[in-house]
Amino acid sequence: MRKIILDLAVTLDGFIEGPNGEIDWCIMDSEGEGDFTEFLDDIDTIFYGRVSYDLWGNYQPGESDSPVIKNLYQSIHSKTKYVFTSSATAGDGKAVFISSDTTDRVNEIRDQPGKDIWLYGGAKLITTFINLGLVDIYRLAVHPVILGAGKPLFNDIQDPVGLKLIEAKGSASGVVLLSYASSQIERA
Repeated sequence: MRKIILDLAVTLDGFIEGPNGEIDWCIMDSEGEGDFTEFLDDIDTIFYGRVSYDLWGNYQPGESDSPVIKNLYQSIHSKTKYVFTSSATAGDGKAVFISSDTTDRVNEIRDQPGKDIWLYGGAKLITTFINLGLVDIYRLAVHPVILGAGKPLFNDIQDPVGLKLIEAKGSASGVVLLSYASSQIERA
């Protein structure tokens, strides 16, 4: 069974965005780029919430962006995309839109042959997946910054989630990549 991996950047105080949606605190260093490229090689599917998909699902780097960023987005756009939304919609032809039966649909996708699945987010979708017990791996790039306010990663979690540390890897920039397996991973 394919694993669902929550992978994202988070501040030391647990925020995924600043108070106004800022993500300028994210550090992209050469060590992190290699880890992220390897991560992208190990997935073939991305789960988005509607807002995150609208912002980032079809994002195209600009002329001034580095070749590394352009290559990362080329890899991201080669993946199969699913968008979870509360409103029924026909979609845009670049992703499959899902508006009901989340657990059943996720398990159908998970049971298909393929690589692992990236749970991109946003925050509401992440909370839904955690509360439904659908996250297998938590892969968090903890950035050395304290925002004090913003959009928290973990909000409205209904029950405690037991985790087991798989890997902890630091970088010269101060970003620490932490990977945890959910206790439900044992079923796979």
